Amino acid sequence: MTEQPQPFRDPRLPFAKRVDDLLQRLTPDERVAMLHQFAPAVGRLGLGAFRTGQEALHGVAWMGEATVFPQAVGLGATWNDDLVRRIGEAVGDEVRAKRAQDDRVGLNVWAPTVNLLRHPLWGRGEEGYSEDAGLTSAIAVAYTRGLRGDHPHYWRTAPVLKHWLAHNNETDRDTSSSSVRPRVLHEYDLRAFRDAVRAGAVAGVMPAYNLVNGRPNHVSPLLSRHLRSWTEQPLAVCSDAGAPTNLVDSEHYFDTHEEATAAALRAGVDSFTDHGQDSSVMTGRIWRALERGLLDEHDIDTAVRRLLHMRFALGEFDPGLDPYADTTALDTEEHRALALEAAEQAVVLLKNDGLLPLDPAAGQTVAVVGLLADACKLDWYSGTLIHRSTPLDGLRERFGADRVIHAEGADLVRISCADGWLHIPPADPEGDAARGAEGALDPALLAGRTDLPPLTCSGTPSELALVDWGNGVITLREPAGRYLSVAEDGYVRASADEPGGWIVQETFRWEAVEGHTGGHRLLHIGTGGYVSVAADGVKVAAPGEENSAATGTVFETEVTERGEDAVARAAAAADTVIVVAGNDPHINGRETEDRTTLDLPAQQERLWRAAHAANPRTVLAVTSAYPYALTDAAATLPALLWTAHGGQAAGTALARVLAGDVSPAGRLPQTWYASDAELPGLLDYDIIGSRQTYLYYQGTPLYPFGHGLTYSDFTYSDLTAVREGELLHVSLNVTNTGAVASDEVAQLYVRAVAPSVARPLRQLAGHRRLHLAPGAAERVAFTVPVEELGHWDVAHGRWTVEPGAYEIQAGASSADIRTVTVVTVDGEPAGPRPVLARGLEAADYDEQLGTEIVDRAKTDGDAVTATAAANELLYRHCGFGAGTEGVELSASGEGAVLLTVDGTTVTVPVPATDGPYDYRTLRAGLTAAGVGDLRITLRGTVRLARLGFTGAGR
Repeated sequence: MTEQPQPFRDPRLPFAKRVDDLLQRLTPDERVAMLHQFAPAVGRLGLGAFRTGQEALHGVAWMGEATVFPQAVGLGATWNDDLVRRIGEAVGDEVRAKRAQDDRVGLNVWAPTVNLLRHPLWGRGEEGYSEDAGLTSAIAVAYTRGLRGDHPHYWRTAPVLKHWLAHNNETDRDTSSSSVRPRVLHEYDLRAFRDAVRAGAVAGVMPAYNLVNGRPNHVSPLLSRHLRSWTEQPLAVCSDAGAPTNLVDSEHYFDTHEEATAAALRAGVDSFTDHGQDSSVMTGRIWRALERGLLDEHDIDTAVRRLLHMRFALGEFDPGLDPYADTTALDTEEHRALALEAAEQAVVLLKNDGLLPLDPAAGQTVAVVGLLADACKLDWYSGTLIHRSTPLDGLRERFGADRVIHAEGADLVRISCADGWLHIPPADPEGDAARGAEGALDPALLAGRTDLPPLTCSGTPSELALVDWGNGVITLREPAGRYLSVAEDGYVRASADEPGGWIVQETFRWEAVEGHTGGHRLLHIGTGGYVSVAADGVKVAAPGEENSAATGTVFETEVTERGEDAVARAAAAADTVIVVAGNDPHINGRETEDRTTLDLPAQQERLWRAAHAANPRTVLAVTSAYPYALTDAAATLPALLWTAHGGQAAGTALARVLAGDVSPAGRLPQTWYASDAELPGLLDYDIIGSRQTYLYYQGTPLYPFGHGLTYSDFTYSDLTAVREGELLHVSLNVTNTGAVASDEVAQLYVRAVAPSVARPLRQLAGHRRLHLAPGAAERVAFTVPVEELGHWDVAHGRWTVEPGAYEIQAGASSADIRTVTVVTVDGEPAGPRPVLARGLEAADYDEQLGTEIVDRAKTDGDAVTATAAANELLYRHCGFGAGTEGVELSASGEGAVLLTVDGTTVTVPVPATDGPYDYRTLRAGLTAAGVGDLRITLRGTVRLARLGFTGAGR
């Protein structure tokens, strides 16, 4: 007889039955152990160890060499779903290939990031795709489908979307609360996650560190109410690193870790990423929560079942049937070509007065200058480069090395103190591997080099390249290219290839010294210690040592060459100048650090101005993770380009675009504002009320959402829109009327003509990147669900499409609409707010001033509280029917609620309750009839949850 396999090993059975069989074979200890990121092997059943979490935002990250594609915001700038899907496939293949080489590489990939680029000062803007939910969804669907693969049962990798929900600030990111009104929630933040989940290529999500409406995302009821309602597929929710502990330690939302862990598990978190590879802390909390009755066996089994389903889908139990098991594609020719194609398509031509493209055959010289002219920057979520192309490399290759002039533009300095000059002793620069080259499960733990001698003070000065990255943050680099850095022993060495690490050790700040003309102390930002000169070398204060400014050595700086002088010389000697400016992704804007301004750093402003003064044929090529307010440059220079950090092929791609080998056709995925004055507060998440993003912004941006030029011209014509059932079929002709072949990105927008509530000025409903030869035309078709014309109706608590006229607009950007048609939606208006029948949720306001939404209870519900004395909640078109005689409030805190209808104000006192979650029902007389607006003002610490109204005579 043939021995029958255990049911969980039987590939003929559906995954659900196999999961059930395996689950019942696991002991309680084994089940609980699976709830940590690092789940141990179960030898008696033949189960291997498993970990959640492999970073793969734009290539395999942290685990050594891999193909490095453009940053996520650069992929968003391509507006090319097909391209991004192919990149997802390549990244998924490389995850599989590296997994075969190194079992530390996990198949549960934490990518992509779908947080919307609502605010351009968010430090992690480089990780998102766009400020628009539709474009973000489209790119995320494409990337996750590539990562997942197209097999009906087995997954190439298991993507997890980050970071649920409304997460756009690094400042106080684990304690701040995003106040998200229902309309913004449904129309904006949820949509970014919804479409990717519905597409069926997502294995789960990661909650964000922040709170939403006063409640931590890791205990959010929205995980079950919305996320898991979008699909019948089991979704695994993986906590962010350390977030479960934050529920008690920094957020103080729960008194004990047992309560916090139980609340997170019951809210829907399945895998706990906490305390690194030591699972004992979290499993201990789970066991104690079980013992206290805060959890039961069903809670544990529900989470384990979801995690096991993911492991089955990844082919762990069917290696012979897994179609991706033997994948070896790593750094293939196809992947290298794809990285170049992506970098080319990510380039956005912002302005061109005819200077571009340049003709390599003309024999003219090109100066490539600027702080990023010879740089290929990586970010926190990059792999290690196998290939590297800087703008200087690309231009030399394309135009000929003999016709390319280079000047970096860093200030060259020598630094002295009372004991002499700062000096870098000679050392073997190859004495140790580059940081991170070998890969690390947690690169935050990678230490700096200590095998090189520390700096000294002597009679021989060492020349250093000084760069000011803005906000007074500087780096210092020695001639061989290594940055001054501080290792764990506190000594300063020329040891780092690039600034990097979780805590950057290569940045410093000068602090003026009173009474010392020209004297400065040097503060090491990473440690907060002042640099001092000791007998055994230059160092910063070690932990436990005195760290006052008085302990720091006073230094003076001698500038041997100003960067702008070198740039001006190079510019004057060339026919055309390319100034490459931008940011280092580890400095002044990254995870844990928001930006403070849209301004280009002053040193880089000086460089482009010096170049242009010496040569009016100056192009500014910005390579950055986020937008800048380039108002003067846009008004002065004949040509501007932008690209995100473009990965391994960035330099080659830029050179090919400049040379006209490729016509640029990238489009801005977010609005570029003209100044900081145009921005709302970083923590203001109400894009409707504060008129944020292209959807609501009423000013004139420097460059609008969707903007991008090409080397050709295109016309848009014959736009038609026909409704069939619940779909709109839209099509138009796009014709290349220019002289060169080029891509074009056709953009489709919708606008409600006469809405009853504030609606977007226009909203993206579709996009298509197409390639057309000169004179060629293509009929471009879009299918738009009618529901996309709608909005969340707070008055009735539902999604609604109002009857009326809607413009269907097509063009080359949100501000360059070429053709418009109108469709009409029939139906009955929704009518006034049915406040007598439904009551009124306090958070369902139409407008607000000086308030925020907070948690009604720790498990569910919203309330509203005042943040300023001058506050108001406005509820429009309330239907009071034949009349009301009373109002009933649910409120906590202490103070009063003032209700105004038809010019009459009723004050309802709120006596002190027993804490913010102790809601009391309060009643008062209120006379109103017909349809009118209700205005509410809150006094004191009141939290208002809900109102009910009593009809006259009831």
